[in-house]
Amino acid sequence: MKEALFWEKRPHKEVHCQLCPHNCIIQQGATGTCGVRKNIDGTLYALTYGKVIASAIDPIEKKPLYHFHPGSSAFSIGTFGCNLRCKHCQNWQISHCKATEDDNRLLALSPQQAVATALSNNCEVIAFTYNEPSIWFEYVLDTARLARQAGLYNVLVTSGMINPPALKTLLNDIDVYRVDIKGFNEETYQRLTGSAVLAQVLENAEFAFKAGAHLEIVTNLIPGWNDSNEQLDGLTHWIVDTLGTDIPWHVTRYHPGHQLKEPLTPVETLNRAREIGFKNGLQYIYVGNVPGHPGQNTLCPGCGKILIDRTGFTIGTNHILHGCCAYCGYRIGHYRASDIPAAQK
Repeated sequence: MKEALFWEKRPHKEVHCQLCPHNCIIQQGATGTCGVRKNIDGTLYALTYGKVIASAIDPIEKKPLYHFHPGSSAFSIGTFGCNLRCKHCQNWQISHCKATEDDNRLLALSPQQAVATALSNNCEVIAFTYNEPSIWFEYVLDTARLARQAGLYNVLVTSGMINPPALKTLLNDIDVYRVDIKGFNEETYQRLTGSAVLAQVLENAEFAFKAGAHLEIVTNLIPGWNDSNEQLDGLTHWIVDTLGTDIPWHVTRYHPGHQLKEPLTPVETLNRAREIGFKNGLQYIYVGNVPGHPGQNTLCPGCGKILIDRTGFTIGTNHILHGCCAYCGYRIGHYRASDIPAAQK
């Protein structure tokens, strides 16, 4: 355990957790909504500090990230808990689980060990993923600082559920803010996640972008929930007007799971989302969870040629050189990579 950050004492040994928009008032002996920050005798502790439930070496494309060091490897780590209760969560067995001080399912991994593991496996990136990383704040912060010192990049795969002061602190050492925007009205958020927090999610995405983090957005399209023309039009207009035309937007196919049993997202819905996004000015819209879909490839907005072709999470050729299309010279906006295409390394 480690004493938490972003909290204050209250009378009668209560504590006020100020990490996320829930702003939980936590009684002695209880945890907050996330299930991993506990009031012990009037002090708030992070129960999962240095404890992981899942880890893997992944291609960066699996996050999904398509414009950040394509072809590189990420050391992905996650733990218990989440501050949302998404009905369609694919990792609900760990994200909806509360931690205890002596849970033997969690394996010890110090920040130093996490960085050493990434380096020994030739990873360029540490990705905090699988569950909501903001509730793992203290561990993410310490690990990210050490990773930066070792020359690694840090990726936050997040729902955007964090309060601005905590996000500001974290972004000093985070290179990539990969955020889920789960719909485009508060009613959808309330029904789908249990919390009407869209406004805060959007504010945080804008803040991360203006702070200099690489930003990519994912929307998992669920039939009848967030796939209306109105929501898709509103979200893509917001991206263009607030962040610009070159922010990658990933529209991914929903699979039934946890509490939702709606059928698979039709490919036609994903195609319709792309059409709306392109019409509104977005330049890079990707389709996920549909193997072989041409929407996995990166096209040049200038000449239309395929710059990066992908099969699953594997890239083939990469024709982006020095940040520009190798065919016509068009500058590929919001793209970060080595000057040497990954496929040629």
